[in-house]
Amino acid sequence: MKRKKKPHDEHISEGWLIPYADLLTLLLALFIVLFASSNVDAVKLKAMSQSFSSVFNGGSGMITNSSLSTSQEEEDSKKTDARTKAQSYEIAELEKIKEEANDYIKQQKLEKDIKVEVTNEGLVFTIRDRALFSPAQAEVRGNAVQIAQGMSNLLVKAGQRQIQVSGHTDNIPINTAQYPSNWELSTERAISFMRALQRNPQLVPKRFTVSGYGEYQPIASNQTESGRSQNRRVEVLIRPLIDIKAQNVLDETKVKPS
Repeated sequence: MKRKKKPHDEHISEGWLIPYADLLTLLLALFIVLFASSNVDAVKLKAMSQSFSSVFNGGSGMITNSSLSTSQEEEDSKKTDARTKAQSYEIAELEKIKEEANDYIKQQKLEKDIKVEVTNEGLVFTIRDRALFSPAQAEVRGNAVQIAQGMSNLLVKAGQRQIQVSGHTDNIPINTAQYPSNWELSTERAISFMRALQRNPQLVPKRFTVSGYGEYQPIASNQTESGRSQNRRVEVLIRPLIDIKAQNVLDETKVKPS
């Protein structure tokens, strides 16, 4: 008697793989959306999104971050505008002090000895050494005391800005018991003038720094007496509260009307 053959097992359907794959794709999309909602680098997010899109959509690029890029661009634009306005305000404040300084210089007839200008570093007072010191000396006395007093009143208007006083010499060597080189002379002159400024009780000492550059930052040629005279100077720099270099570069690149 022949045995009955057992029926073959029915083939298991693999249709469930399709909704499973769709589910994985949706979970991946959800992950990307959640990740994009946080503060992430837009460039990195774009690269990641494009990579996932390429894998799951055959490079169709269905997942995009155009809205994120737009949002980032708007945020960057707002920051740039705010920074530009702050820089413009700072320059305007320094210009006000400059105008008052020029009025003082004109009233005291010091045009040949003191120059003031707004630079990329801030507001700079340049004072010829002959207006402050005797040759090869660093003591502030006589009319120089009055100059220091007048300048100190201008520096009060600097508010919380930092102030740097620096001394400079020409390249003629000096070698005395008091000043072995131009380094000592330039530094002592800066310190002496800073002390004269700080006789004004409205100036806060902690806002000041002092430096001596000797002969190594000339503003004119040391080959002539006129040039050496310009190089022997004290500079007082009012530093801006924010960096104004970018604004100055922007202003310089603007096209002037013909």
